[in-house]
Amino acid sequence: MLSIRLPKAPEARLERLAERTGQPKSHHVRQALIACIDDLEDRCLAEERLEKFDEGPGLPLAGLMKKYGLTC
Repeated sequence: MLSIRLPKAPEARLERLAERTGQPKSHHVRQALIACIDDLEDRCLAEERLEKFDEGPGLPLAGLMKKYGLTC
């Protein structure tokens, strides 16, 4: 269980959204939180991969193409 306090403006917007959609506020908060966590995980993964890319010399394009059976 999680309990949060929102500033007045976002709380009012959430209330209006709930009224317009007929869904409870908790539904919209849950959906937003899930989307945000997905985005944060994607960002962390991208940053980790970028660090690994920056650390090493990598494989030249020709080597990658050969590895995956691609030709120009």
